[in-house]
Amino acid sequence: MGPTGLPFDDIRALVAQLPGPDQEAAMAAREREARLVKPEGSLGRLEDIAEWVACWQGKAEPAVTRPVVTIFAGSHGIAAHGVSAYPPEVNRQMVETFAAGGAAINQICAAGDLGLKVFDLALDMPSGDITKEPALEEKDCAATIAYGMEAVAGGSDLLCIGEMGIGNTTAAAALCAGLFGGAGADWVGRGTGVGDDGLKRKADAVDAALAVHAGHLDDPLEALRRLGGREFAAIIGAILAARYQRVPVILDGFPVTAAAAVLHRLNETALDHCLLGHLSAEAGHARLADKLGKAPLLSLGMRLGEGTGAALAAGIVKAAVATHTGMATFEAAGVSGKA
Repeated sequence: MGPTGLPFDDIRALVAQLPGPDQEAAMAAREREARLVKPEGSLGRLEDIAEWVACWQGKAEPAVTRPVVTIFAGSHGIAAHGVSAYPPEVNRQMVETFAAGGAAINQICAAGDLGLKVFDLALDMPSGDITKEPALEEKDCAATIAYGMEAVAGGSDLLCIGEMGIGNTTAAAALCAGLFGGAGADWVGRGTGVGDDGLKRKADAVDAALAVHAGHLDDPLEALRRLGGREFAAIIGAILAARYQRVPVILDGFPVTAAAAVLHRLNETALDHCLLGHLSAEAGHARLADKLGKAPLLSLGMRLGEGTGAALAAGIVKAAVATHTGMATFEAAGVSGKA
C-alpha cells in the first residue's frame, strides 16, 4: 500500500503483539507508595493511577511533564440526514477556533499546562454516507490509522485523545451497535443537542446503516471502515502508537471510546494503557464503558468533545504522579510509621 498506509493484516499483527506493562516498574512504584507519609491506601485511586503511569511508561519514577491533548477532526456523510443540531461547516469553523485559541479545550489546556495538537482529516471530503455505503475504503481507512500514529511524534509522556466531527456521535452509535449488538435506539443520544425528532433520525440512520452493512461486521476493522470515519481510524492509530512508545493514554467521550472499542474487540488487553477520562452525558457512553470494563475518572455531565473531559482528567493524573514522586517517605521525614 505504499509508505502512507498499512494493510489491515499489518494492523492486526500490531494489535496481536502489543507490549505489556513493565511489572518491575509497577513493583517499584508499589514499594515507594507503601513508604510515603500517609496511611496505607489513603489516597485511594490516585495510588492506582501513579502505579499505572509507572508501569506503562516503564519507569520506576513516573513523570508527567509533557502532556498533550490531540484532537482529530473529520467530516461525515451521515450529517446530511439531520442528525446534528449544527451544520457540517461547523467542522472547519471549529478547527479555526482551536487554532485561534477560542474553544473550551484551549482554556482547559492553558489552565492545566497541557499541549494541544489538532489534526485536520480531510475536512472538505466527508466520509461516505453509512446508510448507503462504507464510510471509508480499506486503503483510506488503513492510511488514516497510520496517520494517527503521528500523534505521539515529537515526544509526550501522557496523551489525551479528543475529536471533532459533526455527525460523529451517530457514527459512534452505529459502530458500537456493529461491535456489540443492539439497535440504534440502544446507542444514540442527543449529541450536540438534538430534540426528539433529531434523536429519532439518529436511531433510524443507525438502523439503516446496520441493515446496509449486515454480514460484514464480524471483523472489527471492517466495522470501523464501514461505520466509523477518519477521526475514528486516526484515534486507533494514536492509541496503538502510544502503546508501542510507552505513553499512557486518556480517552475522552463517546466517539473516542467507540474508536478504542475496535481495538478492544481485536485484543482485550489493547486498552490496558488507557484510562477513561470521563463519563459523558451521551446515552451510549455508560453502556460502552461497561462493555470495556473502564471506570471513568470524572462524571460531570459533559458532552462537548474536543478532548475536554480527557484534559480535565489529565489534571488528576498529574496530581497522582506528583504526590507519588514528591511526597516524603516515613524515613526521610522522620515520621513514625504504622504501629
